[in-house]
Amino acid sequence: MNAESVSIRRARRDDVPAIVAMLADDHLGRARERVEDPLPAGYYDAFARVERDPNLALVVAESEGRVVGCLQLAILPGISSQGGVRGLLEDVRVAADCRSRGIGERLVQWAIAEAKARGCNLVELLTHASRVDAQRFYKRLGFSSSHVGMTVRF
Repeated sequence: MNAESVSIRRARRDDVPAIVAMLADDHLGRARERVEDPLPAGYYDAFARVERDPNLALVVAESEGRVVGCLQLAILPGISSQGGVRGLLEDVRVAADCRSRGIGERLVQWAIAEAKARGCNLVELLTHASRVDAQRFYKRLGFSSSHVGMTVRF
């Protein structure tokens, strides 16, 4: 499998287990996700909210009927930057056995093109400080370190 054999499409409800499994497949995700059968209903409730919101796009990369990657693009209108619209990338993941094949790059390129088509003047993302491989990946795609992120958890 390579990036050319992968299609990118809107996520469907039946993709949620595969998406959650990818979200849980690292040291941070294992601590915050619950991969169970059946999945907790909260995941499906969240999917329904995302699906209804016109400013959110949850997409998957699919190869031969298997979901091998995902990301969420949020379109954020605002007043700053003369009323500029931002695209925010979140939850970019590729299945562990499919990494280093260009799938993540295709997903991010799709998101950048979609953000431009929706009138965004920039695309930004946050990545955890411990994800050094992800930081190298994003820098290779043209992203630069620009902000210091902070979090309050409830």
